[in-house]
Amino acid sequence: MKQIGIKKLYYSISEVSKITDLEQYVLRYWESEFEQLNPAKNRAGNSIYTNKEIKLILYIKKLLREERYTIEGAKQVLLSYMPDTDSGEQLELIAEPASSPTAQGQPQAAKVPENRLRGDMIEIKKFLEELLVRLT
Repeated sequence: MKQIGIKKLYYSISEVSKITDLEQYVLRYWESEFEQLNPAKNRAGNSIYTNKEIKLILYIKKLLREERYTIEGAKQVLLSYMPDTDSGEQLELIAEPASSPTAQGQPQAAKVPENRLRGDMIEIKKFLEELLVRLT
């Protein structure tokens, strides 16, 4: 992992994406689904995240990906979630491997672990199903 040089109070969505190893669209979707995840916006309207929000994202990721909760199940668990006080610890970006698959002529999707891709596809499917119900 690559260390960030200075302690930051706020992180951009691209930095949070690297820290949590989640795609930016997943973070945006989770913002719309989980009311506890409500990052502030800067003047340009971009989300800016604090350490507390990043820890919440990592907890949501654990609930959905490791403990296999549904979105609704994770929402119920989060009702009793008590965030840790900010310990002031420095977060780390997840470094890209030195020999990336794209550099070797492999497609970009080859970099994404299969189980992560599966989890993302399941979330997208649920989102589309919920959207279909709302539209009908």
